[in-house]
Amino acid sequence: MTIVFTITTILPAIVIIAFLLPRKVVVTRHADVAMRPEDVIARVASTEGFQTFNPYCTTDPELKITPFGPSEGVGSGFRFEGKEGKGTQTVTALTDTSVTHLIDLGAMGKPVQTISATPTDAGCRVVWTVTSDMGFNPVFRIFGLFMDRMLGKTYELGLKNMAALA
Repeated sequence: MTIVFTITTILPAIVIIAFLLPRKVVVTRHADVAMRPEDVIARVASTEGFQTFNPYCTTDPELKITPFGPSEGVGSGFRFEGKEGKGTQTVTALTDTSVTHLIDLGAMGKPVQTISATPTDAGCRVVWTVTSDMGFNPVFRIFGLFMDRMLGKTYELGLKNMAALA
């Protein structure tokens, strides 16, 4: 009786609630950095430059990075494989104030990451934003509830790494 009740009532309720959760999840962090905005953008748009502050390089010394495409600008990118997963990160858009990357995590999705830099009196404010589409998968949508807590600390580390370069 309990199993039948669970299957016919509780499980469908969980699925319905999951579909009511947001499909898109956005994680944003920012920091003031004592660098010129154009220097930040140049570093973020370069595969080699990105590795100088990449938070995953800090947390996973065994992380394998394999560059592809041009060394900088649109089309540049790298493959990564480490303890937190594998995939690719490719620069898809570049302006004077921001760089956008497509991160391909295979079955885990394709989040879009934008890092922007705007001038301040002491350098610039760097804003790191990642937008993930959780699709129609109820498990991914529930997982989306924890994205800010999980990824936020990683991006804070990356911003800290960048600030240390100044």
